[in-house]
Amino acid sequence: MFSFDMDAAEPDAALDLSPFIIVYKDGSIERLVGNEIVPPSLDPKSSVLSKDAVYSKEAKLSSRLYLPPGVDPDKKLPLLIYFHGGGFCVESAFSPAYHNYLNILVAEAKVIAVSVDYRRVPEHPIPVPYDDSWTALKWVASHVNGDGPEKWLNNHADFGKVYLAGDSAGGNIAHHMALRYGQERLFGVNVVGVVLIHPYFWGELPIGNEVNELERVLRGIAATWHLACPTTSGCDDPLINPATDPKLACLGCSKVLVAVAEKDLLRDRGLLYCETLKKSGWGGVVETMEAEGEGHVFHLFNPTCGNAVAMLKKTAAFMSGHN
Repeated sequence: MFSFDMDAAEPDAALDLSPFIIVYKDGSIERLVGNEIVPPSLDPKSSVLSKDAVYSKEAKLSSRLYLPPGVDPDKKLPLLIYFHGGGFCVESAFSPAYHNYLNILVAEAKVIAVSVDYRRVPEHPIPVPYDDSWTALKWVASHVNGDGPEKWLNNHADFGKVYLAGDSAGGNIAHHMALRYGQERLFGVNVVGVVLIHPYFWGELPIGNEVNELERVLRGIAATWHLACPTTSGCDDPLINPATDPKLACLGCSKVLVAVAEKDLLRDRGLLYCETLKKSGWGGVVETMEAEGEGHVFHLFNPTCGNAVAMLKKTAAFMSGHN
């Protein structure tokens, strides 16, 4: 997954973060993955219905909403707000991998979901992805009285049971949205839990299995962060290394599930996050789940494998209160 080799960059490349993105010296950008998009649909396998809704007219940004089959008109469903991964620079809420995953997750968990599409770096450096995501949360919160612009949220969302989730960079975003919610709150919204799947956290000094990784790969992960956040103080910035964040105890939820994968280079950062959160004074419950023999976001590439199904069921149970 992380096969960076910046030393082999093309002569006209200012920054080569293959297999994800290349920034050229003339300022042009080539995204190597995550460019395909699919329309909303009635999914034939899961019977989940999806539609797109604008959450920011100013920035021309939309989210994709998902509704599970057989919804009782009089019953409210837990609400999942999901943030896609891709190093802040590739993929979208409308890419096939995420559309497929949300269909599967919504069907399994029986939740209504909002998959947020945020502006990507480097054209829109951090904090823009965070700010867009917070704008999406505020848009969702505008439906708490049942008179918002989107009927699905008015009719079916239980704002007392809200969950934030994301994978990789989306896990990073979900964490920061929970942190901001813990300090600012949103009227009528109760964030119960957060699910971080292979979250993109990092640090200046290698820990755990990172010490055995190729230097060029470590440099690539750090360079991805510096591309995303040019104003950063470095890889111990609390935005990328929450273990250094004095405000970690402000996380605005009562439970957190962190999923890691044995062969994922980001594994040890996810585990460090759990350990640090437990010691921070935050009063909630932290759960971890590790997929043996798997790499980064393996569930997106092979959603029907045993480990992906187990993670799906654990995530669904976490949101239904049966975990």
